Amino acid sequence: MKTRTRLRCATAVALGATASGTLVAFPGPASAAVTCTSPVYKRQFFANTALTGTPKKTDCDSVIDQNWGTGAPASGLPSNDFGVRWSVTRDFGSGGPFTLTGRALDGLRVYVDGVRKIDLWKNVSAARSTSVNVTVPAGKHTLRVDYVNWTGSASVKFGYAPRTSATVDKTKPLVPTLVSATYSASTRKTVLKWARNQEMDLAGYRVYRRPSDSTAWTQIATASTNATGYTDSPPATGESFAYEVRAYDKAGNVSTGSTDRSVTTVDRTPPAKVTPTVVMGSDRDRESFVINWKPVADAVRYRVLSKNPRTGEWSEVATTTGTSVTDYRTGYSPWYRVEAYDAAGNVAPAASTDEVNGQTEWGARATDVTGVYAGHNQALLQWSLPLDTFSIRWDDVHLLRGVGVPTREETTPVQNCTSLTYVHEGDHLRFTCRAAVTPGATNYFAVEPYLTAGMRSLPSDAVAVDVPAAPAPATDLTGVADGNRYNFTWTPSASADVDHYELRNGLWHEATADRDAWFLEYMSVDVPADATSFRWPYLGVWTEDFVLVAVAADGTQLSAKESPRVHMEPAAPAGTE
Repeated sequence: MKTRTRLRCATAVALGATASGTLVAFPGPASAAVTCTSPVYKRQFFANTALTGTPKKTDCDSVIDQNWGTGAPASGLPSNDFGVRWSVTRDFGSGGPFTLTGRALDGLRVYVDGVRKIDLWKNVSAARSTSVNVTVPAGKHTLRVDYVNWTGSASVKFGYAPRTSATVDKTKPLVPTLVSATYSASTRKTVLKWARNQEMDLAGYRVYRRPSDSTAWTQIATASTNATGYTDSPPATGESFAYEVRAYDKAGNVSTGSTDRSVTTVDRTPPAKVTPTVVMGSDRDRESFVINWKPVADAVRYRVLSKNPRTGEWSEVATTTGTSVTDYRTGYSPWYRVEAYDAAGNVAPAASTDEVNGQTEWGARATDVTGVYAGHNQALLQWSLPLDTFSIRWDDVHLLRGVGVPTREETTPVQNCTSLTYVHEGDHLRFTCRAAVTPGATNYFAVEPYLTAGMRSLPSDAVAVDVPAAPAPATDLTGVADGNRYNFTWTPSASADVDHYELRNGLWHEATADRDAWFLEYMSVDVPADATSFRWPYLGVWTEDFVLVAVAADGTQLSAKESPRVHMEPAAPAGTE
């Protein structure tokens, strides 16, 4: 048990405290004015219980928690009939709900701005405790704690703390102040600084950033309660960014954002790399190559370079703000690459993977492309090519197909002709082929002939083929095995344009990681459009699948995987297991 005060002042020495509560001593008479740095209390000892007259001693106390027992609280004071007063004026920040707690043997009174909040003013033989919830307004307020001991043992304890439950504390912290933001072009960093918040229940700070032309903030950091700054690395794009700081407390309340501070970054971000294509030019008098590319964001000009394959040297062909350059060469097929520059001079240099050779494209393109729907889910396509531009011996013809207009750069399906034929028409060849279509949509086709694996033409202009919708499928397809015979029933299609059904058997293969689901057909039998049942004319001797496809008069139909299907297994003959 303590029998003396925790903090004592010598006769000629007064005690003070720093903001952290560390005690410091300074010379002076005991009666001299004592200054204690908030939130440390100023403590005064009186030789009476009225706490009047000149204090016998004054010092600083960081915590009110004393037990003097039956002894005197300080030299020169009586062991009974004495009083002690603590006082402090401090900043409570945004204020809010607080709890005051006290325990004393004998008398204890606590005041907030002169208003009594705790009153245990009685000579007792056992210590008493109490607590009270109060709401403290924002800003600075004065706490005063009075204690008296009449007779017997003396002890006192007092504390105050914010209530941090989210159901109780609805008070937002104060907005952080003195916020500054300084950007360094050499380090490409923004240094943020702010003043420390006075909240007693502060949990920390949140730092936000947004482009100056946007209203959407993004949280970029969380700082501790003791932090007064943060260093950010914004994108070096030449953009302007705004910053703000918000304080948040232990109850989850978040302050309003601080005053915005803006910085303008240096642009060190190059544009995206350019991926060019090259084709032989159409100029018959000179050998030429046309280099094309798509524009990239932030680029203001492009530099086209060519490499002589014999010497390996690169040279500039042209600088342009466009997306196409024609280069005239003779004697060799050069390599090309394109560099993109932004307004700040940043360049996206091309890598070897971005280089293209002048022989990778072949100049002749298909012209006079036509297409009509030929029924049976096929389009009939025709196009022309000059007779003297290639050998008649073709390696391949690719069709770019899609429900949208196809280009080579897009991920459109690529397919070959099912039957490719051609006839002579003057100085041209006229090609004809059939290609699969998607029913119920406008299908677009472009022709891309290959001469060899390394020489091909640019895609032709796209041609549109309108394909009617296929009849709706029948529903509720069921099958019953009668020995090794199969009986099928179904609900007819809701479409009026069903000409007949095709009942097909085969094996259904589910989708895998490297291919879509598909149906391997063995046989197909036509069934009248008005039928709702059918007996399969062949023996069922193994496990197989059946699909029922509704077919229009012109042969338009859905695919097998869009039609109803049923899995069948032959029943065991009677008398067998």
